[in-house]
This record gives sequence, structure tokens and C-alpha cells, in this order.
Amino acid sequence: MDDPVLRVQSQLTGRDRVLLGCLYDHGVLTSFQIATALFPSLDFCQRRLRTLYRLRLVARFRPQRADGGSYPYHYVIDQLGAEVVAAARDERPPRRDHARVERRRWTATRTLAHRLGVNGFFTDLAGHARTHPGAVLAEWLPEVACQRAGTFMLPQDPALLRAYQPRVRPDGYGRWVDGGVEVPFFLEYDTGGEQLSILAGKVTGYRELFGTLGRAWPVLFWLHSAVRERNFRRVIGEVPLPVPVVTGARDHATTTGLSPAEAVWAIAAGGAGQRLCLADLAGYVVDASGRAGEAA
Repeated sequence: MDDPVLRVQSQLTGRDRVLLGCLYDHGVLTSFQIATALFPSLDFCQRRLRTLYRLRLVARFRPQRADGGSYPYHYVIDQLGAEVVAAARDERPPRRDHARVERRRWTATRTLAHRLGVNGFFTDLAGHARTHPGAVLAEWLPEVACQRAGTFMLPQDPALLRAYQPRVRPDGYGRWVDGGVEVPFFLEYDTGGEQLSILAGKVTGYRELFGTLGRAWPVLFWLHSAVRERNFRRVIGEVPLPVPVVTGARDHATTTGLSPAEAVWAIAAGGAGQRLCLADLAGYVVDASGRAGEAA
């Protein structure tokens, strides 16, 4: 009996497999985000995406703009692609309607812009790593994975901790490595529509998580604008910060042409407003012994 998963295996490159895994884990990516993260040019990327589309490994849709025209193609996993990923990971095959449900979810959801913003942050990091030897986005976990029991446990952690389920809901977790320096971090992606007091209140959940784990790493608040960043820092400066909070503004990064890997970050407490690279935040990672790294 012909197995479509086996039939398509020989036509996949290593980069194809990475892309399929990203779509399976993170839901939706635009053609521009995929090109940034994985390809040397947009044209090369689009040609390969057309091939994967014809093989029915990926599906796509193009939202309409309210003021006319359309956005670039948005790509999601197709059913065969989901089965290929599950087989490669030695996981149970996805449900037969997995791709249809996912596609409907992202074409109809009001949170599409937020998800694309979060994913754009990480694909920008991946793109920086692709063009800068020594840098790598070593890990990228979506929101749902961050909430699973045991996700952030270490082999030496007590067995009871493995049942602990974090109550905090970060938009993503990453582990950035640059020049041998490693920085794990959580991301909070701000669209500009949430009250700043609510945004600041999320720090409480991280305090509980880090207190339970006995270690801590930076929580990055990637804010809509420099004005909103200043206002957020004013709000959050009114209370003691039990976790390392770091802020950055997307319009500042865009204006200066900098990626999230570069000097766009400012420590919320005691940082004197100096902008740091992501790798510089290694000085604010607290290990299991309670010691922080060397501050940059």
C-alpha cells in the first residue's frame, strides 16, 4: 500500500523539515518571515514554498486588507506535512482533521496579528543567526509548550517539581546563544491594546515560576512603541521587581534597523537606560545556585 509520508520523504531537504516543524509548532508564518529565518532570498523562498504547496505539505491563505489589496501569503501546515513531522519525531499521528482545524483557526481568529507578531520576533532572531556566525536560536517554544508540566525542569530537579504546571502564560520561550554566551528568556509581545497595569501584573506569575524553579532568566517585554515603553517603565518602576524585566520598543528597532538580537533592550530596574544586546542579558540569568552571570 502506497504510504504518502514515505513517498514524500526523499523530496525533503533539511531546511524543509525545519520549516514544517516550525509551522507544526507555531501555527502560521508569512512568506517574508520564512524567508528571513531560513532562506538567502525571498525569491528562492517563494519557489520552494510553491513546491511544498504542490506536494500538499503546506497550505496557504492571503488575508484581505481593510483598505484594499491583500497581505502576503500566510503559510500553515497541511495534513501530510503534519504527518511527516509527527513521524520524524516518533509521535502519534495527528488527527485526520488536524490541518483543516488549524487552517480554519488562523484564517478566522482575531489573534492572528498577535501570533504573527510573536513569530516575527523569533524569525527575526533566526534570521540574525543565519547571517552572523556564532549566533543561534537554540530553542523556541510556543505559548502552549510553556504551560506544560515539566517543560522547564532539569534532570537534577526534585521529582515533585515535574508535576508543577506554570500558571504564567508567556507568548514564547527562547534560548539565544551568541559567541558562547547563552541567554534563556521569556517573551511578552505587546500589541498596544492592553492596559499597562495588566501587562505589568504579569510579573507576579513569573515570580512564582522562578521561585518554584530556583532559577530565573530575563522576561522580555517587546512593546508597541517607544512612547508605550516609557509609560510601561514608569508603571513598572512603582513596584519592586522580583524578576529580571527587560523592555524594548519595536518602532525604535525598526527606525534604527536593528534586530531583537542587537542593542534594543533596557533593564527595567537599575539599568540606567543603556541599550543592551540580547547576549548582554546573560548577566541577569540566575542559575540553580542562585548566582547571576557577569553583568555586561
